[in-house]
Amino acid sequence: MLRRGLLLAALLAPLAAATAQEAGQAAADEAASRRGEYVFHAAGCYGCHTDVKGKGAPLAGGRRLKTPFGDFLGPNITPDPDHGIGSWTLADFTRALREGVSPAGDPYYPAFPYTSFSRMAEEDIADLWAYLQTVEPADTENGAHELDFPFGWRWLTSIWRTLYFAPGEFEAGDPLAAVAKEDRDKWNRGAYLVRVLGHCGECHTPRGGLGAMDEGLFLAGSKQGAEGAPVPNVTPDPATGIGDWSLADIEGYLKFGMDPDGDFAGGAMAEVINHTTGKLTPEDRRAIAVFLKSLPAMERKITRPSG
Repeated sequence: MLRRGLLLAALLAPLAAATAQEAGQAAADEAASRRGEYVFHAAGCYGCHTDVKGKGAPLAGGRRLKTPFGDFLGPNITPDPDHGIGSWTLADFTRALREGVSPAGDPYYPAFPYTSFSRMAEEDIADLWAYLQTVEPADTENGAHELDFPFGWRWLTSIWRTLYFAPGEFEAGDPLAAVAKEDRDKWNRGAYLVRVLGHCGECHTPRGGLGAMDEGLFLAGSKQGAEGAPVPNVTPDPATGIGDWSLADIEGYLKFGMDPDGDFAGGAMAEVINHTTGKLTPEDRRAIAVFLKSLPAMERKITRPSG
């Protein structure tokens, strides 16, 4: 009897080990997906890939982005294998974010902010990928961009990339005297959220004639930003930016959309607050505020951040 029991235990041991391994992998996948959902919100994926005005399915594409070069339509990024990214691999996804190139090797237009996403942390990319696998697939065909001549010639993008795009890793900086010693970790996290994951500069920084961001005027506002509307200066200039805002003012604005005067954000920024900054942790909103307050103040009147 004892021998039979030992034999049965020996036979069942591999099955038990495999079951435990599968359970452990499932738990790891679920944890990655939860982290990825946070990255998804922080990166603002919903706004560009969901046709809110047309009441499209979440992430099924169709959102129209108006630019001086014509209108871009956000693509379907659900796991649908025909019209979304269901046939992609993690390597394809990573290459798209880091290099701005499709699985077929075609360069993306920089309306897709890979110029900022290029510096995303590897673990954030993997977690975001894990979350997107859980999204409901949408069988929605991607619409064609409606670009002015000659910007519809995609091969021109290769020239633009040579001139303006330099992929690389995010490197935590040293804020030195600009930030109190106890806030330096917050500053580095805020730099990552603003410069990379949240890609705030893509809207709040003016662009040159060929659409490249003017880094010398980082976050100093743009006369034609999201959907063709002016985007405010959010540098610490007290007259034309947010220099007279406290850290708490910035945090409250990112959470609720209300500025120190009691006015509420509208337009594209209201969407950003609803789907992105309002879903961040208080610690991350504080990190963004610390980073913004440390930037050089630039006197450049565009519009105040409540318009």
